[in-house]
Amino acid sequence: MAEQAVDTDGGPAAPQERQPSSAAPASPASGRPPQDGPTASSDTPPRQRRAASAAAGRADAQEGGVWSGATRAVLFAAAASVGRGFAGRRRELLSLRADIERAGLDTLAGRKAARSRVLLIAGRPGWGRTALAEELARRLADDYPDGVLGARLTTSAGDPVPTERTARELLGRLGVTAPPGADEDDLSEALRAALDGKRVLLLLDDVAGAEQVDALLPDEPGCLVVAVSRGPLTGVPDVRPCTVGGLDVSAAVGLLAQYTGPTRITCDPVAAQSLVEECAGQPAALVLVGGWLAACPQASVADALARLRELPPDEGDLDHGARPLTRAFRLAFAALPSAVARMLRLLVLAPGGSADAQIASALAGCSVADGEAALEGFAAYGMLRPRGPGRYQVPGCLYPLLRERLAAEERPAEVELARARMLERTVRQLHACRLAADPAGSPGRKKLAGMPKPLRFSSSAEAAGWLEERLPTLIEAARLAVETGRLDTLARRLVAALTHALTAHRGAAGAAVELYGLHQLVLDVARRRDLPVERAAALLNLGDLDGGAGRVDKALARYKSALEAARASGDPYTIGRALESIGGTYEELEDWHRAADWYGRALELRLSRRDLPAAARLYARLGTVHGYAGKWGEALRDWRAASAACRRAGDRPGYARALGGTAEAQERAGRPKEALRTWAEVAAAARTCGDTRLHADLALHVADALDRLGGDPAVARSLRRTARRIEADGAEDTGSSSQSDDRNPADLRNQ
Repeated sequence: MAEQAVDTDGGPAAPQERQPSSAAPASPASGRPPQDGPTASSDTPPRQRRAASAAAGRADAQEGGVWSGATRAVLFAAAASVGRGFAGRRRELLSLRADIERAGLDTLAGRKAARSRVLLIAGRPGWGRTALAEELARRLADDYPDGVLGARLTTSAGDPVPTERTARELLGRLGVTAPPGADEDDLSEALRAALDGKRVLLLLDDVAGAEQVDALLPDEPGCLVVAVSRGPLTGVPDVRPCTVGGLDVSAAVGLLAQYTGPTRITCDPVAAQSLVEECAGQPAALVLVGGWLAACPQASVADALARLRELPPDEGDLDHGARPLTRAFRLAFAALPSAVARMLRLLVLAPGGSADAQIASALAGCSVADGEAALEGFAAYGMLRPRGPGRYQVPGCLYPLLRERLAAEERPAEVELARARMLERTVRQLHACRLAADPAGSPGRKKLAGMPKPLRFSSSAEAAGWLEERLPTLIEAARLAVETGRLDTLARRLVAALTHALTAHRGAAGAAVELYGLHQLVLDVARRRDLPVERAAALLNLGDLDGGAGRVDKALARYKSALEAARASGDPYTIGRALESIGGTYEELEDWHRAADWYGRALELRLSRRDLPAAARLYARLGTVHGYAGKWGEALRDWRAASAACRRAGDRPGYARALGGTAEAQERAGRPKEALRTWAEVAAAARTCGDTRLHADLALHVADALDRLGGDPAVARSLRRTARRIEADGAEDTGSSSQSDDRNPADLRNQ
């Protein structure tokens, strides 16, 4: 992995090496507008800047379009010319290593350390704080054999990341699955329990406050926490701070040489040293200036120094700490072609500041190949940081500068359109991902084959890998779409597409954690837009997940709120589902009277709509709860009604189960002769039900009933042989042998 002297929110790292095209010479004239021409610089008034941008676009179009081969060649060639490596920080690294070995306050007081040691790397964004933390973690990796875990605690927009989200992410990397919907305290406790007895290095980047570190701080003294923050973390005991400033001259010149090459530095070392002083040794500023020089091979270091000094004063110059980065950004940004600069501005709309060629092309409305070329060029300019094959990250220190440019140079309608294009592209990609999970030759696969090539997946494994790799970004995109509130229809489609893709590849149980958050997003949109049906559906789904996680009281409250919303909408299906869910929750609480009452209300609704399958299911549930309550006469009546409804609906497996419930109720009600006849009907119905697993289960139950009631022993033995034969035949089929053999097929919970 590349090591840089700039950080995640500081300066971007150099991109991965790429071979330039033999047919694309690195001619700086075709893609570098700082020469004489209608370039929109940062100091031009907005109206003139827009006119200059239009003129530049027309000029580029005359040469073959703003995405001409010459422009793309410059971007690719600049990306291929950049080196990479960590520069300087020897004194800081030695100081941090010494702080690890130095005795803490508990040790000096003669007490055993209660929590992990915390090292703080403090500094403003752009001064290389994250790069220093990553280099320290790399050097200490062998001392912490259980791994190095990292998390960023501030979003690209500057908002603190909720602790529960960070704790769940870290638990996932440790292989621990937390229940969906767990709160912050439960997740923090689960994280501490997972780290107990381990030696893990925890790198917390861009910490917003001490409370974030305290909630994630392990109780294991063998762990180490390296926190990166703008300022001190008051409230964290025994924290060891290390303040990061500018690089020394030799390290700064070395970082500059990684982009410019050694020749230009050797030719004018005095200008290189003056350029370092002009940038105050700030790594992010040096990377941007170095990227500008890498893209302009005919320019000297003295030219870059002169360009920087010639920049007129700006409001950003008033903050002396931000002045070097602001001026370097103005120099590098002015060198971009107008269309490429527009794409860079629009990248702040990417979820979490993470972009690939597909996102870039959707935002700018260009081809995927042009998006890839631009991203490569941005990385060469030092404006993006590579995060994997084809993936890039907008550095946090550049995010406010790009956001300011976006607000000044793009109309709100254009920004909204770019965001809509990105969301629409994501929805289509997720739809393709879901279709890839269908079996080969299915209608879904045929539909996938007809989609555009950039959207298609060659196999289900490729689609699942893409989904897992992009999942944090996709969830962030859904969250931002909902929070923005201007594209609620697209936001709902995105959440639905992501839900379907996760369910198709993971299954409902495997995706429960992510589905909980997605249903919460749907609930937020439904409340804001006053959509009672969607609100009821989201509450029902959240209630199901809460009930599955053991939070029965919370699930019951959600179901009742869903019932209110469903009644407001007048949707009978949602009302019936809410009534049935409330009854099921009371059954879980073993409140048989209330369960029967709510099931009865749901049954009345289903009967009024002549929904036979649902009525059969509810009769069976009523029979179950009445049996639990010891009311076997009512249970017998319910099971008979269930069997009759299943017979009319043509549901053979349901009919066999309902007959089993009827026979059991007769036996418990003291009617052994009737029970024997019904058990015989159960055996006959099981043979024709079409479900081998159910056939085997019912055969065993009938055999046991014959033994209890004094039936024919030969028939009982024959039924057991049949059950064993079915089980032996299905032993090779993992799907048919996955259920437990001790379940009652007539029980509601088995249906």
